[in-house]
Amino acid sequence: MKLGIIDYGAGNLRSVRNSFHAIGIESSLIHAPDDLNGITHLVFPGVGAFGDCMNKIREQGLEETIVSWITADKPFLGICIGYQALFESSEESPIIRGLGIFRGQVKRFDESINLKIPHMGWNNIELTNPRDPIWRGMGENPYFYYVHSYYPCPQNLEIIAATTTYGIPFAAAIRCGRLVATQFHPEKSQRLGLLLLHNFATL
Repeated sequence: MKLGIIDYGAGNLRSVRNSFHAIGIESSLIHAPDDLNGITHLVFPGVGAFGDCMNKIREQGLEETIVSWITADKPFLGICIGYQALFESSEESPIIRGLGIFRGQVKRFDESINLKIPHMGWNNIELTNPRDPIWRGMGENPYFYYVHSYYPCPQNLEIIAATTTYGIPFAAAIRCGRLVATQFHPEKSQRLGLLLLHNFATL
């Protein structure tokens, strides 16, 4: 395999690269479409604002490339903003289009949940299909690390691979073909996070 990590200037690149390195997988940074030559697995990491992320992706000419990659069902991992960007729009940046791979909007936690926003720290996920290879070796109640104020609301409930409850239940992860996307940060989630990255690498 040959791993590529999208660099749009604001992603959590060092932590993601170091996490893959820890499991014996080296990576290349993707700045432009030509950088994907020879790449077999693509990661879209996430830290930052939805609108800034999408604007930078478009400036780098990567939007069509990412959409084509996912449409071709090549292994893809989206993390946090890299998960949110797969949808049509976000309340964080209402006038900025997402990639529109999946129908649905990214919403902000409502203050009425009476919990601290952003949702920050460890939380468990409830697996839709515990036998899915992406969750191999994790048990029935894995915990992962979150830092976010927004969460996607997929219209197609069948793609939801895991849910988490923080005041309300939300889609913690989705799965479609060889695409995996998570609102939590595997690169900040210690052993189980590394295991998820390993399982992704085997797709």
